Amino acid sequence: MSGTRETDGDARDRDEEGRARNARPRDGLGRPLPYGAPGVARQPEGVVRTPDETVAEAQELLAAGRPFHAHEVFEDAWKAGPQEERALWRGLAQLAVGLTHAARGNRTGGARLLRRGAGAAEEWAAKGGKTRPHGIDLPGVIAWARALADGVERTDAPVDARAHAPRLR
Repeated sequence: MSGTRETDGDARDRDEEGRARNARPRDGLGRPLPYGAPGVARQPEGVVRTPDETVAEAQELLAAGRPFHAHEVFEDAWKAGPQEERALWRGLAQLAVGLTHAARGNRTGGARLLRRGAGAAEEWAAKGGKTRPHGIDLPGVIAWARALADGVERTDAPVDARAHAPRLR
């Protein structure tokens, strides 16, 4: 991303191909900050990783309290991976977004996405009979998501993303 702003009447940020892309810095939960504010490094988009690299990088980001960024890693796998695994990566991306919303204090959205992602991962595993794809403890991750969704609904306080990060393996 170029991070530059157009000045010819179109005030949107543009990437190198001319597509509109928000270049504002972001905090650790992916919220936009004012231009010029210090933010965290963004995950590059469209990176093709092996499944092991995807899981390792996402786990590192989750453990650091950066679930929004982990979601972007899972999204890359979802978009670039083999068709038969796309539902798995999409479900994991939804779980990361659910944790993001819960950490931002959005109870309803957080719980809903955690449950949606858990259901998607469970459905994917049931269709293929896989419970440990690429070493992921899918039953454990699904149980984590449902328990966190229940907890999120019982409190008004945002959750600590780092303290509530799942262990993928």
